[in-house]
This record gives sequence, structure tokens and C-alpha cells, in this order.
Amino acid sequence: MKRICFVVNPLSGGKDKGPILKAIARHNFAYETIFTKRPGHATEIARSTDADIVVAVGGDGTVSEVAQGLIGTDKTMGIIPCGSGDGLALHLGISRKTEAALRILEEGVSASMDYGLLDGKPFFCTTGVGLDAEVAWQFDKADRRGLWTYISLAWKIWRHFTPDTYTIEVDGKKMVTPAVFVTVGNANQWGNQARICSLASLTDGVLDVTIVKPFRTWEIPALATRLLTGFAHKSRRTVMLRGKKITIHRSSMGPAHHDGDPCMKGTEITVEVAPAALRVIVPKGRKI
Repeated sequence: MKRICFVVNPLSGGKDKGPILKAIARHNFAYETIFTKRPGHATEIARSTDADIVVAVGGDGTVSEVAQGLIGTDKTMGIIPCGSGDGLALHLGISRKTEAALRILEEGVSASMDYGLLDGKPFFCTTGVGLDAEVAWQFDKADRRGLWTYISLAWKIWRHFTPDTYTIEVDGKKMVTPAVFVTVGNANQWGNQARICSLASLTDGVLDVTIVKPFRTWEIPALATRLLTGFAHKSRRTVMLRGKKITIHRSSMGPAHHDGDPCMKGTEITVEVAPAALRVIVPKGRKI
């Protein structure tokens, strides 16, 4: 029987993990449970455990930390999503219902997936600059978590937001354009099924770039509908590109994000793909 280490973030999503722990105990796993105590702890646990499967019990931040710890090892990652966005889990077809997620651990298959590098730092879902990075920066400082906090911050920032002009180079081909944001996706979404890189695959060896050009406030409902229905690529305000190496130039330093975590970056950032470099458990028959 394969050994499993459940890495539990007690703070993710502001949710009580007690019911999840009880559900795990009802299954016939050979396992241990370790709670994270500080930022970066999940990475340390994933690297040091001798388990065959390391399961991130948390949101995209916890998933990202666990995944970073598994790079270069023969261990496999599992996910029990319980965060605010759960973007990678939703792309992989992993249910936010605990029992369904546990069944995937029992019955699913191991698959190889790509990940991305933002100036050398791994990310597994999306990275980017512009409005979404500004929102991530403010959201990180907020007293409350959750989708509605994110939406209210986005609306507040949007009311006073001025789009930058970017020079975007994808595998040597350049494009200069104003944009509200530029998102580079390994997975297809930010989270909560907001599929900003709607055609992205985790197994194609390339990254998807979505450029959203300036739009007016009255267009937001239509854009949001396309995001949530998986048709962002159909909007006249979006440009979709694909490549293995992306360089983004902008007029001044400012926030960027990787898997929703904000960071300050300069006027040039580089994003590259690491193909088929991480093993993850997915539902049988799931195309990722």
C-alpha cells in the first residue's frame, strides 16, 4: 500500500479542517497528517517526507508550496481543495467535495503535468501583471478572505485603474499593446472556474498568454460571463498567444502574481515552461 502524507493548511479558505480529517480517517489509507505552521512549511514537508503521495489540503497557495517541494523527486501530488479559488484542482477535475476528492486519491491515476517559471520561481496555475496583480497585492493585505472580498477589491481598484502599455515577446515574436492585464497560464484559470486561459492544457509543453485589452465598465458582465463559461478566447477584447518563453516589458515596476500570491517585479519579467515535470493524481479518463 502506498504511503500518503496529508499536508494540511489550517488557515486556508477560513474553513474548519475537522470534517476533512474525519473523512480521511474513514478511508483505508496508510497515512500521516502534518499541519503547516508558517509560509514555506508545506514545501519543507513535501521535500522531507518519505511518503509516496503528498496531498495538499488547502488552497492554491498550499498546492503551490507542496508542488515546489516535489519538483525533482519521484513523489506524486494529490489535492483536497479547500481554498478560496482552487484553480489547479478545478482544472484537474478534482471536486471541492471532500469525499469525492478522496475517491480520486483511491481510484485516480498519476499523470505528468507542466509547470511554469516566473523569473525562475515555479508556478502551477497562472502568473501575470496588470489589474489582477494589483488586486492580488491588495487582497493579500485584506483582513478577510473569500470571493466577495476579492470582487469588492477588484471593483474599487478598477474605478481608478489606468492600463499600461506592454511589449510582449513570445518565442521571439513581439507585440506592443495597451492591456488591462496580461496573464500567462499553465492551467486554464485563476480559480472559481474563472477560465482566463480557457484553452490551456497542462500537458502540451507550452504556456498560454491572454492579453485583455482596455474595455469599458459596461462590458464587464459580458466579459465575466465568457470567463465563467470557458469562452474568454471568444471575446473581442482578448488576444491569445502560446509559447515556451514569454518576456513582458512594461513602463515601471509594480505588482505581479504567481498562483495568486503577489510579488513586486521590475520593468521586465520572463516566464518559461518546464514540461512534464510534476506527477499529480487526476480522475481516470480526465484530459488535463
